[in-house]
Amino acid sequence: MRFTKMHGCGNDYIYVDGAAWRIPQEDKPEAVRFLSDRHFGVGGDGVIFINPSDEADFEMEMYNADGTRAEMCGNGIRCVGKFVYDKGLTDKRKLTVVSAGQVKYLELETDAENKVSRIKVNMGKPVLEPERIPVAVSGGKAVNVPICVEGLEYRMTCVSMGNPHAVIFVDGTEELELERIGPQFEHHELFPRRTNTEFVQVIDRRHVKMRVWERGTGETLACGTGCCATAVACVLNGLTDDQVTVSVLGGEIEVMWDREHDLVYMSGPAVTVFEGEVNKYV
Repeated sequence: MRFTKMHGCGNDYIYVDGAAWRIPQEDKPEAVRFLSDRHFGVGGDGVIFINPSDEADFEMEMYNADGTRAEMCGNGIRCVGKFVYDKGLTDKRKLTVVSAGQVKYLELETDAENKVSRIKVNMGKPVLEPERIPVAVSGGKAVNVPICVEGLEYRMTCVSMGNPHAVIFVDGTEELELERIGPQFEHHELFPRRTNTEFVQVIDRRHVKMRVWERGTGETLACGTGCCATAVACVLNGLTDDQVTVSVLGGEIEVMWDREHDLVYMSGPAVTVFEGEVNKYV
């Protein structure tokens, strides 16, 4: 089975052309765990299968490193755009990609060699209703609400960008012990489907720093949907302008919340690292 290793700001996944290489659906969780293993497999934050679709130009079928299915990945969907264009699966520079029933709209930028270097994605409307995120809190929005972890009270703002996020504002990100506290947020009883958690330091009205603990994977160098959720949470709390640069461990992602049309736009790079093949996937 051939694969391509790609990353967006260090958030790396293994990409497989699902039309060319078919794995039985029941085998995919085990295959993903094997391929994602950084010691015995290829190594990555998960695996993304790029499939044909009747709803859009392509389907993104995404899995976390632990083999669980995920609904959306902002860095992943940018790499899908690069994969299908660079490999000649499409000549479109404006694409639609569906993931877990959600259609997203991509605009591709190419370099002097006609390879995709940067992608802008219309990520759609942010979901703010607690029952749809989901998070078990009352009220119309989960903005600056308390959550208790290890006996400490934090304030969180919850947003879904197709997957659940809890945004926590902190004074600094460098000293956070994410390996310790990240799992406790992920598996907290308030989140029936677990959650991704962003720890955010506001630098100024147009710039924030963020570290993320991703559901089913752990700390990653970037999270596209997490950057989108971060920008929305910043605006809801009056901390930044509608357009903000989010600095993550692996780079920078630009996010703009068009509040007039209630749409979130994310722009960032996509990079091919290497290609190869595996003789088995379990």
